[in-house]
Amino acid sequence: MRKFLIFVCIIWVNQFLHAQENTFTMRDVDYGTPAKYLKLQNDIEIAYTDEGNGPETILFIHGLASYIPGWKKNISALQADYRCIAIDLPGFGKSSKGNYNVSMDFYADVIHEFCQKMQIQMINIAGHSMGGQIAIATSLKYPTLVSKLILIAPAGFETFNKGEKQWFKDVMTVDGVMLTTAEQIRTNYAFNFYNFPKEAYFMIEDRLKIRKAADFEAYCYHVTQGVYAMVNSPVFDFLPQVKQPTLCIFGANDNLIPNRYLNGGPTSKYAKAGAQRMPNCTLHMVEKAGHFVMFEKANEVNSLIRKYLK
Repeated sequence: MRKFLIFVCIIWVNQFLHAQENTFTMRDVDYGTPAKYLKLQNDIEIAYTDEGNGPETILFIHGLASYIPGWKKNISALQADYRCIAIDLPGFGKSSKGNYNVSMDFYADVIHEFCQKMQIQMINIAGHSMGGQIAIATSLKYPTLVSKLILIAPAGFETFNKGEKQWFKDVMTVDGVMLTTAEQIRTNYAFNFYNFPKEAYFMIEDRLKIRKAADFEAYCYHVTQGVYAMVNSPVFDFLPQVKQPTLCIFGANDNLIPNRYLNGGPTSKYAKAGAQRMPNCTLHMVEKAGHFVMFEKANEVNSLIRKYLK
């Protein structure tokens, strides 16, 4: 009888621990600043932070698989002079992760509705990587909403043919993202920087933590959908239609743009090709900086943003 009771207790403890583990979601990740939430249509709930109260608003849009804290070095400096709102896109971070029909238009509609609900008439958008392509798409679809664009290592300046688009779809699968090992995660994050700073290690720690989150599979699904949205909704041909004054910043040592598996040449080649198509674009190449240039060279990037918005 005693052995039986011990056996039952072991089973109960295991079930309890398993249940406890499953209660952890990406909303439990510590951002340092409490997130707020705004409900939109179609059961979308956007997590955001809102810091500073300057006369102009900067809306920060993260890149693929990223989240609000990726902007921490920029918001902490710029909030003294600007209202700084950062969002988690649907499917990422603390935002809801439903089965949405993801596209660049979808993201642009989310930005537009978010601003309407927040009663913001006009914004400056700072977008990083995929967030940069979303910023461009938003400026094209809702031109009266966007005052100025700040594109940081934006996606969308690189073009892909039909076969290359299919390659992305073949490579980016939910299972593939879910099964990324801890070592691969560390390598992937280091690849985003010219010289990986210790202050960025929290990104790796958070990415490792969320592998146990109840909504991790949904997040992985949205990583794949984000990739598909970028390649299926190219903006390169529409860049001449972007009339807003635009500041474009690239790290000169970006390992992700261009895609090293498909295209060659220096990042500057693609940065110039995109910037030159935009009638009111100023391009800055930041030396000794990678894809996360706004974090790696935060002081320089913050200075460029301040000067541009004056």
